[in-house]
Amino acid sequence: MKARDVSELLILAALWGGSFLFMRVAAPQFGPAALIELRVGLAAVLLLPVLAWRGRLAPLWRKAGPLLFVGVTNSALPFVLYAWAALSVTAGFASIVNATSPLFAALVAWVWLKDRLSPAAIVGLLVGLLGVMILVWGKASFRAGGSGWAVAACLAATLNYGIAANFTKRYLSGVDPMAIATGSQFYAALVLAPFAVWLWPQAMPAREAWIAVLLLAFACTGVAYVMYFRLIAHVGPARAIAVTFLIPVFGMLWGALLLDEAITVNMLSGCAVILAGTGLATGAIRLPRRPGVEQSRG
Repeated sequence: MKARDVSELLILAALWGGSFLFMRVAAPQFGPAALIELRVGLAAVLLLPVLAWRGRLAPLWRKAGPLLFVGVTNSALPFVLYAWAALSVTAGFASIVNATSPLFAALVAWVWLKDRLSPAAIVGLLVGLLGVMILVWGKASFRAGGSGWAVAACLAATLNYGIAANFTKRYLSGVDPMAIATGSQFYAALVLAPFAVWLWPQAMPAREAWIAVLLLAFACTGVAYVMYFRLIAHVGPARAIAVTFLIPVFGMLWGALLLDEAITVNMLSGCAVILAGTGLATGAIRLPRRPGVEQSRG
């Protein structure tokens, strides 16, 4: 990759890692539903003119049904779950759990689409599961004051990402990715609107919470999507997915620097093991071949 592409990859990871920080700041004052309605709604306001300028608005109504489903499973529901979890767990912790998304995508593809799992992918899933167990060790208590439900919410969010990825592959193949990104935010905003109105905070949130919302919507969602698809166009999806491995680094960094969150041994160990499993499941890391075994050629 060129230096410019590497820079964009790092900026994108910093933005997506920052989203967990901003949810941690804004969720206590806005509540999950109102916060995420603002996130996806304002992101749609930013992305719609970009899509219109490119002359590609047609898929938004031609593929309304599939885009609605993706909007719910890839934005509305997982974003709300992460925002709710942010009331109990740190930004760094949530960003590490987010790295399991490719593992869930592989698992859903195997169960739903009957995709064959390679030996490396199977090992990756098992390694990733071990990483999650290390990460949540001592946290997954469902008693009063425990973080068990918040951990479950984070995992449910990543499961939704896996469902959305496979649904997109099956029903939105060939649709402009930018139209998918824009449509998913637009339909997510429509779905969440009544809940946001019903659960809108009674007290006006503080200025720092509003700043967090604006950065979450415009930078971490709107601008980040534009950068991501620009990166895919320049270096291809296989290299662009490397951002998955960098998000937890920035999630922990921002949490430690700006919110004084602790980075524990469990977090570092769990993160390393989860990323190793993700690398194996996605093919970014390959198992060593047995010596003396060569691939036959026809």
